[in-house]
Amino acid sequence: MMTIENTELTKYTFSGHDSFHCRQLWLKKGYDFVKQGKSFNDEYSVVLLGVGKNMVSSIRYWLKAFNVIDNKDNLTEFGKRIFDDDIGYDPFLEDEASIWLLHYQLVKSKFSSIYHIIFNEFRKEKMFFNKETFVNYIKRISDINPDLNVNENTVSKDFEVFINLYKSGSEIKELEDNFSGILSEIEILRSLPKEKGAPDHYYIENNLQDNLPNEIVLYAILDNPSYGNSISLNALEFNINSPGSIFALNRSGLLNKISEIVDDNKDIIFTDHAGIKELQFKNKPKPYTILDKYYAK
Repeated sequence: MMTIENTELTKYTFSGHDSFHCRQLWLKKGYDFVKQGKSFNDEYSVVLLGVGKNMVSSIRYWLKAFNVIDNKDNLTEFGKRIFDDDIGYDPFLEDEASIWLLHYQLVKSKFSSIYHIIFNEFRKEKMFFNKETFVNYIKRISDINPDLNVNENTVSKDFEVFINLYKSGSEIKELEDNFSGILSEIEILRSLPKEKGAPDHYYIENNLQDNLPNEIVLYAILDNPSYGNSISLNALEFNINSPGSIFALNRSGLLNKISEIVDDNKDIIFTDHAGIKELQFKNKPKPYTILDKYYAK
């Protein structure tokens, strides 16, 4: 696993997945494995998980990246609330909202840095991109700080895993063992029509995101420690880990979600005074109360 630090002492980690993107059932399988008190270091883990040795370490990696387990392999509150058979909201990920939640956790957690970088920074500079432009972007970061040691091959492989994790439907080509990535369903990543002999180019376009429930947006707002009781529309659209950044919402889409949030919650209002637009909480709920209500529907 390669780790670098930028000039602001932000820790970057690339690789660790053994070039396997997270498959549809891996997180549930891994959650149950940990809940049963099993260890990934156990020689029988390959039998219990039903995968090869390299895939065992990959499953462990993705459980951490999606905030299902912590760095000590303990189950997180988020992991329990989604995947537990007794108390979990959606153990088998049957609701698309759960996929959006996993996407949010992946970007926010920063355990796998590429997702945080792409959604919060890189795509705002490069609307259309490919593997080469991303690797060059990371090289530029390392050029600013000579203490950084970037392995281009490692970053390149990380980008390929990112593509396979999100590539969806008609976007999917011949992925290894034909298993689509766990985040393919939200269809947030698109590819440009390919010209003969040219490399694949991709884009993540901010749009209305009609399939994104407003409760997931509200949960992400409440879960963000940088937001207080009054949040500007610009902060909701452009800040690091904002709904606009993570969920690729354009302003119209964000305003649509806010309108639905305000209609559904009497203690939340949206104000527009002298051109200053703010979402305000009269009584700020706990993040998980929003998900409790959504999944109880």
